[in-house]
Amino acid sequence: MQIVPIILSGGSGERLWPLSRMQYPKQYLSLVDGETMFQKTILRLNGLENVSEPVIVCNESHRFLVAEQCQQINIFKPHILLEPTGRNTGPAIAAAAIHTLNFLEDSVLLVMSADHIIQDDKVFKEVIKIAKKHANQDKLVTFGVTPTEAKIDYGYIRVSKNQNTDAFKVIEFTEKPKLQTAISYIKQGNYLWNSGIFMFKAKTLLNEFKNHCPDVFSSVLHSVKNATKDLDFIRLEKKAFESAPNISIDYSLMEKSKNIVVVPMDAGWNDIGTWTSLYDVGKKNKEGNVIHGDVITQDTTNSYINSKSHLITAIGVDNLIIVNTKDVTFVCAKEKVGKIKSILTQMQNKNRKEISENRKVYRPWGWYDSIEIGLNFQVKRLVVNSGSKLSLQMHQKRAEHWVIVNGKATVTKGAEILTLSRGDSVYIPIATLHSLENKTKELLEIIEVQSGTYLGEDDIERFEDIYGRIDS
Repeated sequence: MQIVPIILSGGSGERLWPLSRMQYPKQYLSLVDGETMFQKTILRLNGLENVSEPVIVCNESHRFLVAEQCQQINIFKPHILLEPTGRNTGPAIAAAAIHTLNFLEDSVLLVMSADHIIQDDKVFKEVIKIAKKHANQDKLVTFGVTPTEAKIDYGYIRVSKNQNTDAFKVIEFTEKPKLQTAISYIKQGNYLWNSGIFMFKAKTLLNEFKNHCPDVFSSVLHSVKNATKDLDFIRLEKKAFESAPNISIDYSLMEKSKNIVVVPMDAGWNDIGTWTSLYDVGKKNKEGNVIHGDVITQDTTNSYINSKSHLITAIGVDNLIIVNTKDVTFVCAKEKVGKIKSILTQMQNKNRKEISENRKVYRPWGWYDSIEIGLNFQVKRLVVNSGSKLSLQMHQKRAEHWVIVNGKATVTKGAEILTLSRGDSVYIPIATLHSLENKTKELLEIIEVQSGTYLGEDDIERFEDIYGRIDS
């Protein structure tokens, strides 16, 4: 029976701000090494037998980022389901299960969120094999993590004692406890962390939904049946999906069903929710520091320092979180990292653009980085992927000057078609129809200088667009 990975790739990741924003959650960012947590979630299944291409459930605004990151790891035919609105993990998983039955009638679903770290992939694969055995017996299988300490950020699963098999009977699920309660759980010895990783047959899952949460099943079934194809994406029908209850898989099924077993897992699992968790799983130098990027330290100990843009220097500090991006620099004592929401609230009250905007913005054709902005001008760096094309468009309030830095550009300027190479430039006056295309196999990089009375992204009138971004 084929394993179908179901990747849940939603969430805002605000606890990891400033690297994570509403439009680009933490799972899409390289927080640990060169690969993102989203990519690692898929790649750690390499070597398992009989695994299909993944089914990915994501927010509509993340679709091109998801597609690009799949291509980077040679996943060229993923099934990408677009949620019209977030309805939590219950409807998301139900939609993935119904969709899977459309192309594979006999399948076992391996459900994983995309924002976890698992350090021992070999152990994880062995746990998957055990879970598959029980899933084939029509059980709902959840992966329970062997706890290493009393954590209050995790849910817990109480399991039966004196078990002689490789899976435990679930007694109850409990939400994030207070510290003293968590300590008592660890002492009792029959509690596991709830990892949020599940395995079950698609048919078994949907039968459980019919029995325990029929509102989810009926709404999502209608949404999937009336889904539409958009390029390589599948848009779930909006009205039906929004009518589904906003409910997690735990509340909708796991806490109600009597058909659940839990498989214990000791594979170095970590729910990356705070900067201190990244410090915990990171490789530490002899001073106890976890360093990423361009960093120079002296007399600095037990700190997490991450530079995503320019040099960070630190002298004589201890037990700090220091993160620098192109947008924001964040400095915090480790023990105070939980207070980050109060800073976010202050920023929201002051209408700071950093709360929702990134300098680097992904588009279906590539990305741009706003290098400099001032009165009546803005400078951007644009990188256009091979075979990609910006829409045929016009601006009413700004002119643009493009300078080719690397690659070869095919430029439409009014009735002209120009081929420009490195060092060439072109001026696009206000109200001139224009487009930019990369027909080569290499990346195209240009510097764009905008000038005008208004420079907002909404001053774009599209006439042709291969990504379907023209409003009807």
